[in-house]
Amino acid sequence: MKTPLEPAAPPVNRWTLLTSSRYFIYVLVAPLFLVLLAYVVFPFFQTFVDSFRIQGQFSMQNYAKFFSLKHSANLEALWTSVYISVISVITCAIVGVTMAFLLERYEFPGRKMLTVLAMVPMALPPLIGVLSFTFLYSESGIIPRTLKLWFDLEQVPFSLKGFWGVIMVHTFTMYTYFYMTASTAIKGLDPSLEEAAASLGAGRLYVWRRVILPMLTPAMVASSLLVFMISMASYTAPLIFGIDRTMTMQIYLSRTNGSLDMAATQSTILSIVSILFLLLMRWYQGLRSYQNASKGVSIHRTEVKSALGKYTAMALSTLGVTILLLPILVLVLISFSVDGTWTYQILPPEYTTRHYVELFTDSKTWRPIANSFEMSAIATLGNVLFGVAAAYAMVRLKFKGKFLLDLLIMLPWALPGTVVAVNLISAFSEPSVFSFNQVLIGTFWILPMAYFVRHLPLVFRSTSATLMQMDSSVEEAARNLGATWWYSFRRVVFPMALSGILAGTLLAFVQGIGEFVSSILLFTSRTSPISVEIFQRMYAFDFGTACAYGVLQIVLIVIVLFVTRKMTGGNAGSAI
Repeated sequence: MKTPLEPAAPPVNRWTLLTSSRYFIYVLVAPLFLVLLAYVVFPFFQTFVDSFRIQGQFSMQNYAKFFSLKHSANLEALWTSVYISVISVITCAIVGVTMAFLLERYEFPGRKMLTVLAMVPMALPPLIGVLSFTFLYSESGIIPRTLKLWFDLEQVPFSLKGFWGVIMVHTFTMYTYFYMTASTAIKGLDPSLEEAAASLGAGRLYVWRRVILPMLTPAMVASSLLVFMISMASYTAPLIFGIDRTMTMQIYLSRTNGSLDMAATQSTILSIVSILFLLLMRWYQGLRSYQNASKGVSIHRTEVKSALGKYTAMALSTLGVTILLLPILVLVLISFSVDGTWTYQILPPEYTTRHYVELFTDSKTWRPIANSFEMSAIATLGNVLFGVAAAYAMVRLKFKGKFLLDLLIMLPWALPGTVVAVNLISAFSEPSVFSFNQVLIGTFWILPMAYFVRHLPLVFRSTSATLMQMDSSVEEAARNLGATWWYSFRRVVFPMALSGILAGTLLAFVQGIGEFVSSILLFTSRTSPISVEIFQRMYAFDFGTACAYGVLQIVLIVIVLFVTRKMTGGNAGSAI
């Protein structure tokens, strides 16, 4: 008796067989590691190697010279940079956390206006912020000279200069990092914790020190890292205020003097200090658990009811608004001044709209704008492609090496811009496989590459935060209904994560336009970006044109901050 023939098994799809393998995930993440190897690890390693190489020979001479007590310039620069950065973290924390606490805990006249204006310094790129403070508060600044005239003094009553000038500028321009993250954390504090501590006899200071501050620790650690790294990378503030011996200045001088091996040594040591600070802050954050285990509601604002308190709040609000707006207002004012006419006068004597017309009509003036937009757009496109892929891999895929991937992506954020620039100089001054056998130094492409490396974490972090909030079952449902991975990613995942992607993209684009520290080491006369052009115009006493460029940057950043705030629902600080 013949048995009926069983239906033949369907042919095995080789692609399905390949994608179902547990090792296929490493095929997907391999390009991510390759990009990081080529443009983060390889340049960093090349700088490290170059620091031990003098005229082609292995030598410890540069390190011996760096730590020599006879020639202490480098040691002084290292100490000054670290000292300025630590003090900047402390002052920014005091100002930022205090403002966040007052604006989020109390209701008083002028609070809403101050809440908006507290973000104003974010609209000042570091270079522009330093220039505005110079115009306002330096020895030849508007305010000191005005007071000298009003009170008929022989000398100006005060002026920003030296160490405290740098700290003042850093505090004003960087406190927003603490303010944003602390505001987000304070909004989520549970008042029942403070009430419980108070009912047990704890005083206000004790509650603040032992209850509130510990709950803010994760936000403060993240902000401390940002402020420390940005302060270590600060170049313009020390230069303008007469602090010659900082690490960024030493690296710049070594690079311009042709001493690339010493620049590599200085960059390596600066990298080690930055990474050690990163590890120290991570260690401190891991000492305790800071999770809010209570189930109370988030904090409510307490209204200031006393007449004296209200009048005081109104006076302080008015003063705060004035202080916050002055740097931007003075830049707008000077942007209309005629170049070369403002010398000994308190305010510019002649005004014109020609600078704004030339920004978009004169080819010479327009060129830096076009360079910045083009180079930042290219870098941002790379950031989006890489950042979205890396964020999806980190959040949705399971593979060994996640910690390494996250560490390598965040590494450029932990390195000052001067170090990133020197790393790229060391790696791509000669042809290599990662530069397609081309020398990239002195070409157009080296600046977009620097911007790409510097801003890798922005799109990655913003997209990761959005993906973590998404329910993975939505994507799984699409796959169960027969959708391919690419279809479900394109039609389900990408639209849901679009707000986070766009927020990171806009931030990366604006950061690229305003990038100065790495640009000053890598630009050529043909690729000069806006930030370098502002710097050069200032030294040529073309204050009007320089400030017009600055106002353009401020407008772009204000637009980006507004759009980002709308996209993130006012929680932009949590992305940091």
